[in-house]
Amino acid sequence: MRPGGEIRAALLKAAHELHTASQGPTLQELAAKACVGLSAANMTVRNMCRAGHLAVVRERRVSYRNRPVAEYAPATAAAA
Repeated sequence: MRPGGEIRAALLKAAHELHTASQGPTLQELAAKACVGLSAANMTVRNMCRAGHLAVVRERRVSYRNRPVAEYAPATAAAA
């Protein structure tokens, strides 16, 4: 298996910085903090969830979408 790249590292660092006990970052917030394109962030976050590095902790309503969006947390924070 290949080691994680710089996009994965940037997104994981952003998830650690943005995650609080009351609210987790959305995909768009992660991409903006990590300075990564939205399509690359979408694919990488999906792979990180599948690999167990990120977890969906809850959903939140946002103004830019009709449906609730997922809030993510690093797997270590989600387990606690």
